Amino acid sequence: MLNYIIGKVVLQESNYIVVDNNNIGYTIFVANPFSFELNSEVQVYLYNQVKEDEYSLYGFKSNEERVLFLKLINVKGLGPKMVMPMLATGSIAGIVDAIDRENILYLTKFPKIGEKLARQIILDLKGKLASKEELSASSDFDELVSVLESLGYKNSEIKKVIPKVNASLDIESQIKEALKLMLK
Repeated sequence: MLNYIIGKVVLQESNYIVVDNNNIGYTIFVANPFSFELNSEVQVYLYNQVKEDEYSLYGFKSNEERVLFLKLINVKGLGPKMVMPMLATGSIAGIVDAIDRENILYLTKFPKIGEKLARQIILDLKGKLASKEELSASSDFDELVSVLESLGYKNSEIKKVIPKVNASLDIESQIKEALKLMLK
């Protein structure tokens, strides 16, 4: 799987950009093509979708945006072409906040998102979308957050425990301390 591409933006269209990397032009569907400066070198985080009759690249300005996209496309009824307009017209924080607060009105303002689909998004993702920045004030806890997520803890639970963990400890001690706090 492709993770990111660094290259020069050589074309902007209504829903995609073309990035030149080593004299190969990659068509990348993005939420807002005009947020990328034409003829400038950029790093674009990628999601590649492979179907029987199609190979598509979707691009994002940040890894957080890509993570939100991946979680949203896993909701039944949402596909990449429905999620991209959400990312174009809504902020990451706004979308996460709307889901956590069960704000159906905010979610239904996006194209093709009705009340039923908005409820499904909330049901599937509420409490699971806090970004790593929200979970930890410093990058000292990135590895700890990843470990706790892999153990099945929800981001809302992790968010409560992280501030109580001593950042000066090694990762093994941080994990032990976090798990003790989780069990209280």
